[in-house]
Amino acid sequence: MEKNRLEAFSDGVIAIIITIMVLEIKVPHGTDFEAIKPIIPVFISYILSFIYVGIYWNNHHHMFQVTKEVTGGILWANLHLLFWLSLLPFTAGWVGENHLASLPAALYGFVLLMAAIAYYILQMAIVRHQGADSILGAAIGSDWKGKLSPICYLVAIPMSFVSPWIAIGLYVFVALIWFIPDRRIERVLVNKG
Repeated sequence: MEKNRLEAFSDGVIAIIITIMVLEIKVPHGTDFEAIKPIIPVFISYILSFIYVGIYWNNHHHMFQVTKEVTGGILWANLHLLFWLSLLPFTAGWVGENHLASLPAALYGFVLLMAAIAYYILQMAIVRHQGADSILGAAIGSDWKGKLSPICYLVAIPMSFVSPWIAIGLYVFVALIWFIPDRRIERVLVNKG
């Protein structure tokens, strides 16, 4: 099957996710700093979540640049990823509205963990279909970021109940390591070209 519909659908869902997140930020009723203070935690959780969605969109885009075709399994794996990403607006809003309380911070981490697992499953479904010697298969390599991220989430989830700030710090750390552009696919394309 061609990949165009999967990419278009994924782009649309991700655009809707970002739209829902920004609509969760309520306009303050006032014009001074005191009026905006209550929404600062919501805005901070929006920024972090926007970065995460952007990272997933960027990596998804790069992954499908080197994917020739999709199978039914790849379609389902992609929907699995989109399901977990679609929960980010809810968890981000809950974290922001409750000023980094333990349970919302833990649930936020759980959704991030499940999105990371879903992305890995999607990536492996593509590699299985295209072969380990495909561009994506060669680009994945040791994938230290992909291995470190779930470990950080697994540490952060229980840490949410000790200090939500430590958990949020770990979520920010993972976002920062992924924020640095990943050039693995481009390097493999250059080496094969």
